[in-house]
Amino acid sequence: MRIYHGTLQDLDDLAEIEKASYPEAEAASRESIEKRLKAFGDCFWILEEDGEIRAFINGMVSEKPDLIDEMYDHAEWHDEKGDWQMIFSVVTSSKYRKRGYASIVMKQVIEDARKRNRKGIVLTCKERLIPFYERFGYVNEGESVSNHGGAIWYQMRLTF
Repeated sequence: MRIYHGTLQDLDDLAEIEKASYPEAEAASRESIEKRLKAFGDCFWILEEDGEIRAFINGMVSEKPDLIDEMYDHAEWHDEKGDWQMIFSVVTSSKYRKRGYASIVMKQVIEDARKRNRKGIVLTCKERLIPFYERFGYVNEGESVSNHGGAIWYQMRLTF
């Protein structure tokens, strides 16, 4: 098992896993993932085992303290010197769910964000996932301003 940062060589696999993991209105398109990989491939953490991607997390870095919907479509807003690591997707391939892969990747993201001297990490999630993120120390800040895909999201923040 290894965790590495994304490259364009991962594009097809990432797009397929993303599409299978989210409702159509919420999933990032192949084009969006490609733009993200080009702009911030080092903010893709990919867990691979036996030559297959099992899980990944991605998101940009921003000076803005809150995750807003426009960030999803503006990879060029990535600011490597920003204070906050945003997380857009926490995804596990459907055949590998419930095996702890997302937790392994999340621990790596947290470690890397600390090493990069970020103030913390921000993500949004559905209500049922709040307890999962709280296990890592994220704090539920309540309903997010995000209505990405027409869903209700909760903003979670881990401050270092």
